Amino acid sequence: MTATAHGGFPPDRFLTLADVAEVLNISASQTYALVRNGDLQGIRIGGRGQWRVERAKLEEYIARMYDQTRDYVAQHPFTGGEGPSGEAAHRG
Repeated sequence: MTATAHGGFPPDRFLTLADVAEVLNISASQTYALVRNGDLQGIRIGGRGQWRVERAKLEEYIARMYDQTRDYVAQHPFTGGEGPSGEAAHRG
C-alpha cells in the first residue's frame, strides 16, 4: 500500500460489519439485518462468507436515510407532544 498525501495510508475500500456498526452507532445484529434485508448493500467474500460493505455504499445509505428523514419531518410536523422515539410523550 502506498502512503497518501496526508502522510497515512488510504482508507480501506471495504468495511466489516463491525466497522459499519461503529460508524452508525448501532449493534452488530442491526447492521447484519440491514445488509441481509437489502437496505444496505454488501458483499460476501472468502470461504467463510464474511460480509463487507463498500465505504461508498455506506455513504449512499446514510444519504438515503437523510432523505427519508427529511421527507418524514416534512410530512409530520413537530407539535411538541412526541418523545424521542416518535411516541406521544407521557405527561404526569
